[in-house]
Amino acid sequence: MVAYHISGGAPLQGTIAIHGAKNSVLPLLAAAVAVGGRCTLTNCPAIRDVDTALDILRHLGCAARRSADRVEVDASGANRTDIPARLMRRMRAAVLFLGALLTRFGRAEISLPGGCVLGERPIDLHLFGLRRMGAEVEARGERIVCTMANPQPCTIALPFPSVGATENLLLAALACPDEVNICNAALEPEIADLVLFLRACGAEIAEKGSVLRVRGGVPLTGCAYRVMPDRIEAATYLIAAAATRGDLLLTELCPEHLTAVTELLSRASCELTVGGHSLRLRCRSLRAVSPIRTAPYDGFPTDAQAPMMAAMAVAEGVSVFEETIFSDRLRHVPALRRMGAQILAAKTHAVVTGVKTLYGARAEATDLRGGAAMVIAALCAQGESVITEAEHIERGYADFVPVLQACGAAIERSN
Repeated sequence: MVAYHISGGAPLQGTIAIHGAKNSVLPLLAAAVAVGGRCTLTNCPAIRDVDTALDILRHLGCAARRSADRVEVDASGANRTDIPARLMRRMRAAVLFLGALLTRFGRAEISLPGGCVLGERPIDLHLFGLRRMGAEVEARGERIVCTMANPQPCTIALPFPSVGATENLLLAALACPDEVNICNAALEPEIADLVLFLRACGAEIAEKGSVLRVRGGVPLTGCAYRVMPDRIEAATYLIAAAATRGDLLLTELCPEHLTAVTELLSRASCELTVGGHSLRLRCRSLRAVSPIRTAPYDGFPTDAQAPMMAAMAVAEGVSVFEETIFSDRLRHVPALRRMGAQILAAKTHAVVTGVKTLYGARAEATDLRGGAAMVIAALCAQGESVITEAEHIERGYADFVPVLQACGAAIERSN
């Protein structure tokens, strides 16, 4: 079990170079199976979820190796269409191999994916779209078997702009003759990154607003591609700097991807300076902002909700949070309360009254972003905090402890 030992009270100060995006690299690695050739990804973060994706690729018969931030995948030797439950349970994004396997082999056998426990996250939309393309879906206990012997051109109207469903359907559509139209597609930057990667491999994909038009049956080849910067990692560090009244410069990021977060931080009295691919935040006092309502891009990201709640716990005033994406994404609230935060919470809403001081406590990271929120609260608290089950945090943040240490945080890692 990984634990973080944190002594709070020091403002974060320094410079952080943002890593490649977790939520982009995982669909790119799944897409390598559909492409079937040799792909090289650079700016690839060293996180646990990438390790899981590489384990899945090797299980499928692909050659996959990492060297620093460079990952090479040769999927030409892929020879399996099943992913065992032990690998599926390790991360939610494992489900993206479903669409890739259908394009490559016309068959896929998986179980329901794991990852963070954030409430019900069914894959109904994925399967709805695959059926529109001609896939047959059979449930065998906990296993799901999909076959797509005769992929069909079609139009798929998603009732909700699901990121995962959009990615899976994009990958499956590569096998369909003629054209597949995905309407009400998610607009997150990570979707755009997947489209750019597939185009670099030869795919023909057009975008018009929230409609993606995929012309399938086009020969694909491998490519070299640089993963986009991680906007959620950047948001987390900006919020941590605000909470600790710090002065932080982030480099190698796309500031335009962070507008929803930076607008809130600016309203909260933070001073933000944008310069090309860098962003500096300075905070002397923090004022509560409200309401904070999560929404699909370009709204406030659900992945930044828990870190922002930790910051608002030490802001002046009252903030109201509404979580609209996941049904159980307030699981970090009890830990923040143990540190002295004043939070009234229901299933998807929370009212946070800022306090002057938090206090060190022992807490268990319940999920990736909730764990990051606990760390932010601990960085603000008087005394020592111990955050256990920190391996959840390392699923999505590369070099988390060394990065914070370099910015003045008193944090140590233990096994």
